This record gives sequence, C-alpha cells and structure tokens, in this order.
Amino acid sequence: MAHEDDASAGDAPGQAGERIAKVLARAGVASRRDVERLIASGRVAVNGETLTAPGVRVTSADRVTLDGRPVAAAEPTRLFRYHKPPGLVTTHRDPQGRPTVFEALPDGLPRLISVGRLDLNSEGLLLLTNDGELARRLELPATGLRRRYRARARGRVDPAALAALRDGITVAGVRYGPIEAEVEPGHEDAGANRWLRLTLTEGKNREVRRVLEALGLTVNRLIRIAYGPYELGDLARGEVEELPSPTRGGVEGGGRSIKRSARSGVAKPQSASRPEKPRPQAPRLEGEGRKGWAKAKPRPRPRPKPKPARPAPAGGPRAGPRGPKRSASPGRTSGARPPGPRRGGGPKRRG
Repeated sequence: MAHEDDASAGDAPGQAGERIAKVLARAGVASRRDVERLIASGRVAVNGETLTAPGVRVTSADRVTLDGRPVAAAEPTRLFRYHKPPGLVTTHRDPQGRPTVFEALPDGLPRLISVGRLDLNSEGLLLLTNDGELARRLELPATGLRRRYRARARGRVDPAALAALRDGITVAGVRYGPIEAEVEPGHEDAGANRWLRLTLTEGKNREVRRVLEALGLTVNRLIRIAYGPYELGDLARGEVEELPSPTRGGVEGGGRSIKRSARSGVAKPQSASRPEKPRPQAPRLEGEGRKGWAKAKPRPRPRPKPKPARPAPAGGPRAGPRGPKRSASPGRTSGARPPGPRRGGGPKRRG
C-alpha cells in the first residue's frame, strides 16, 4: 500500500511515516474518529498484528488490512455537495432501519463520508467526500468555517435576545459559541411563523434548534444554505454535484451534476446526457475593464435588388396568364355605347 511519507501537520519532525488513523482516513475508509473506533474493536492490523491503539505510524512498506483485507492506496481527493431532503439519516447504517443519506445517493459514486451531519428533519447543503482527513479538517470548529441556516420558527421573536446570541449562550449546561441571528427582511410581522437567518462556526449537535428553543421558539423547518465557501444555490433536492478538489484551489461550484434517473434509478451525469457546448463570448473592448462584455454589432442586411421592369407589348392583345384578352364584339366600339333606342321601349319615365 502506497502512502505519503512526508510528515503531516502536527507530527513531530524526524518521525517516519504517518499515523495509522490519518492513512486510513486518506484512503477513504472512514473519518479519523471512526478509524479510532475500528482500531478499538480490533479490526485493523499492520503486518499481521492487530492494533490496539491509534498512535501507530506506518510507511509505504507496511501492509495495512481491515477485517483481513488489504486497504487500497489512497484515491485522489473528491468533494461533492448534496441537497439533503428531510427524512434521511446522515449515517451509513441506522439501527432503527430508517432510510439513510448514503442509500439515497445515485449509483456509481465512490465510498463517501459526510462533513458533519444534518439531523433527520433538517435539509439543505451536505458536503460529502472520499477523504476522511479532509472531512475532519472541514468540520473542526478550529477551522472557522461559517455555517449559514434558514430557520422557520413559531413563537414571539425578541430582537434583543437574538442580538445577544453574538456573545454565545449556555443551554442545559452546554456552552454554544457566538451566533449571528436575525429575522429575514419582510418577515418581521409574518404571523405565527417567521423565517430567521443564522450563522455559526461550531455546528454542535442540534445547535440551532436547541438555541432557539431556549428563546421560546419552535423550529418547524431548518435549511442549511452554506458551509464555508460552498453554497446550496439552486441545487435541486436530492441532487449531487461534484466540486473541484480543494487541492486544486477549492473553488466553489462549477462541478459536474449527477442526477438519479426517475425511471431506472441509475445515476446519469448531466454532462454526459446533455453535453454543454462552449458559449461564444463577444470580444472585450479596450478601456472597458471589468464593466462587462461589449455586444457584437448586428450585421447589416443586404437590400433586395430591384426587379427589372417588363417591356411594354409592341401591339395587339396583351397576353396574360389566362390566355389572350378578348377582343370587342363586331359592330361595337370599345368603350362606347352603340346609338339607338334604350331597351324596353321609349324614353324613361319620371315620377
């Protein structure tokens, strides 16, 4: 099994190899926390010896196995964003038999773990990755990534109490860090239910619900709309989109959308079913800077050429589409009435 031999952050210099928990996390086996549980249960071995503590360091020359099977080399880091619908548990196996997030994912994806969790009734943005080390780094409060939520709550809202959350709050003996909370504009007098916006950095278990309950508010809908630089955006419910790897800059969005077919349930990458064509861009004018792109001038339409005039007939009847024109009957002058009495007798009477 090939591993990186460079010392990781937090490792003492001069020590060879990496900690076994980090190696398995990078291989996509599980997060560091779950790897420590695997080691405690005696499922991980190095060179045939079962491990009992997670402090062992390994190199590329060591043979690491999980449940007797060799652990594959670390795969390239991949990161996905997923619009979690309500009613799914964020776990691989649920003892109560409830549907899980990973059962609802489209086929063809690698083994993924979640960055943090969303509870059963919560919805919105959930980050997924095949790198346990990355998941741990993104979900640690020390990283300082801001989580943003929309919460619909029932009850009387006290603006002063919401503003006081900036200093943190203790609920049932648990201390929660600073939270930015406000009523969404236009919902100040929206009846019994109001939409709130909250921003926090810790993301403890059921933090938003418990904090608002301490203020006398009951949350009946909770949506996570952003996690650090990654946003939910217009991602449809139940849809997965792969993001650029954080090792290549961690740019938000711009990934490949993967949808589940409504009939067959097979994952269909959006780029494969409907390839995107590069859009032509108009050239930028000099001096425009960042003001925008110049619109291309429309091409002038060519004027229609005048039709040549038909020559006048030399003489005789004019030929038309229905044949030659009838000539005047004999004894009648064209355009003149023949002399003689009117039809019907004498002159026309008046009165």
